[in-house]
Amino acid sequence: MPLGLLGTKVGMTQVYDEAGLVHPVTVLKVGPCPVLQVRDKERDGYDAVQLGFVDKERRKASRAERGHVSAELESKRKRARQAAGVTLPPKPDCEPQRYIREFRLTTPAEQKVGAILTASDIFKDIKAVDVIGTSKGRGTTGAMKRHNFGGLRHSHGVKKGSRQRGSIASNASNRGSGRPKRGIRMAGRYGNARVTVRNLTVVSINPDNHTILVRGAVPGPNGGLVVIRPTNKKN
Repeated sequence: MPLGLLGTKVGMTQVYDEAGLVHPVTVLKVGPCPVLQVRDKERDGYDAVQLGFVDKERRKASRAERGHVSAELESKRKRARQAAGVTLPPKPDCEPQRYIREFRLTTPAEQKVGAILTASDIFKDIKAVDVIGTSKGRGTTGAMKRHNFGGLRHSHGVKKGSRQRGSIASNASNRGSGRPKRGIRMAGRYGNARVTVRNLTVVSINPDNHTILVRGAVPGPNGGLVVIRPTNKKN
């Protein structure tokens, strides 16, 4: 898997290209993201890079969050490991981060702990990206809104059933059991789920504002956290 970055969704707008064609784009504020940890196969069993996003005030951070990024915090476990001759992993020496995500890699990481990654560093020559976000939560909804069902007839005799989903069991297919089928679509929670939109074209990158314009829509509300990585979709 390729290395990506963390960011937030700013909103949607439209831009014109050199030919005068209009493109609907989503503005993403990506990075800067400090490297908090680098995992390797010898120590952790896999290769990965742990990134942070958005500084968090130290007075609002827990002791574990402060100790994760700073080597100055003392503890009994730290002194015991140092006395035993254990080499402690390096610390990024930055502010505690509000969001922390880990990107698994297929090859050993080239980044060092404490490095600051920006959009222009990771997506400089990338033409398409995958964006992962959390869709808007719409609460508990019926089958028509959740699964785009058509509902029942609006004719005479259908009493208060125009927005119902219909029967939920089938005696013929279940050999007389009468129980609903596994995975049948019914009313329930709609939204608030992890959604990945793949192969979005990168329109432009602004390194000064740390923004990326991608063609198309991105899941989640404005201001929501998103994960951007180079697409792995083959043409």
